[in-house]
Amino acid sequence: MTTSMDNQTHELLRVTGVKKSFGPVVALKNAQFSLKKGSIHALCGGNGAGKSTFLSILMGFIQPDAGEITVKGQRYEFHHPKDALKAGIAIVQQELSTIPDLTIAENIWLGREPGRCGLVDFKKMNQLTAELMDDLHFTLSPTEKMRNLSVAEQQLVEIAKALSHADADIIIMDEPTSAIGEEDAQKIFDVITRLAQKGKGIIYVSHRLSEIFQIADTFSIFRDGTFITEGAIADITREQLIEHIIGGEFKDEFAKFNQPTDETIMNISKLTWNNKVKDISLTLKKGEILGIYGLVGSGRSEFLDLIFGIEHATSGSIHIKDQHLHHHSPQDSIKAGIAYVTEDRKDTGLMLCRSINENINIASFSAISRASFINEKKEQNRSNKMIKLFNVKTPDADQLVGNLSGGNQQKVVLGRWALLDPDVMLLDEPTRGIDVGAKKEIYRFMSEFALQGKGIIMVSSELSEIIGMSDRIIVFRDGDMAGELSAKDATQTELMKLAV
Repeated sequence: MTTSMDNQTHELLRVTGVKKSFGPVVALKNAQFSLKKGSIHALCGGNGAGKSTFLSILMGFIQPDAGEITVKGQRYEFHHPKDALKAGIAIVQQELSTIPDLTIAENIWLGREPGRCGLVDFKKMNQLTAELMDDLHFTLSPTEKMRNLSVAEQQLVEIAKALSHADADIIIMDEPTSAIGEEDAQKIFDVITRLAQKGKGIIYVSHRLSEIFQIADTFSIFRDGTFITEGAIADITREQLIEHIIGGEFKDEFAKFNQPTDETIMNISKLTWNNKVKDISLTLKKGEILGIYGLVGSGRSEFLDLIFGIEHATSGSIHIKDQHLHHHSPQDSIKAGIAYVTEDRKDTGLMLCRSINENINIASFSAISRASFINEKKEQNRSNKMIKLFNVKTPDADQLVGNLSGGNQQKVVLGRWALLDPDVMLLDEPTRGIDVGAKKEIYRFMSEFALQGKGIIMVSSELSEIIGMSDRIIVFRDGDMAGELSAKDATQTELMKLAV
């Protein structure tokens, strides 16, 4: 029988009554959370639920307006990230913060380099890194430059960096697999499991619900800045978890109702580029959602870059309707009726420091300007139309995009391209880092877009999404086309077999 004293002994973290407002916007109304030794605790909630604010308070990036944080039975107030680190809390953030031209060791110990009198002891630093890597079962050389690592390997370095703080018993994993495929994600899961077995407490945040059920043992749910419920993963179903997250009845995860035709809208023949895309030929039908699956590095994103004209193919041809594209630019692609929602919305999709207005209209300023002067009324009307169409949650169109949740940021990107009324939309990881409610709205847009006789090529690392939203699925492996399956005949096992 577990006593109250036993619970206190095993409890690493307890948070009660945390509140935080930013001006009139209430981010957290009543946050509470507890974490025990050896537990992998999933923090769940939709975009705007308050998870990021909560984690920022835990790490001392921002301070709460009210509430209490207790670590190992001792009450703390974190005014700086150093305070959280001293208390034993470390974070692996969603956005990688590595310096490409420095080595793994230099990145891990940046600002904490061993040495004396201002001189860095590189031998000791590399030795400490080698010991850390060995302890984590990572086969990475301390002297390897970060720019030579895959995204998954960079994420492993971020984990090692968090654990290089010797007293870190609480590790926050914020979307650690959002930029990698399922095979590489398993490596992350193996590390997390080993850390939990050593008695570390893991706070795990992910919008991939399949991961939560695979890796976590307990969960807490936030919604609209308020704690909703907590419990054991074994005691809740996927449908129940979704209903708690969205605050309503869960009916169907995917909104798919497009109707593919036999008429071709795009034809790609023998497209080749730099040994990364090898002799790829495919057709896209009107009304079709064509899924592309493959592991990171399989050539998926490079293939979309070639279609849109970001890179120029060394050979091959692209035809859309009656137009032939060759050594074309993105501007040529847009004129031909192609839109491209890139993989990284924050890096290549949005101007975070500019308004929703500007972000939505940036690809079509010619339609609202004359003699270099912008018609602000037209700009506002077009933005408001897209905000309404995609249900973007914002006070107004003048809101800075950087202040929006991930799901609403992605809707702004989609709204930009929807304004152009393209014939073909290229979507690279369209729902990455987005909650289940926003996902369904994007799925509905995809189906409505294709239903108009247009076509979509979608790249996704989520097997359930590829199967659930595609009509056909093409699997890439090492730049080659490894196979093609009808979505109704595809299984996750079969897709993985083709991909590896």
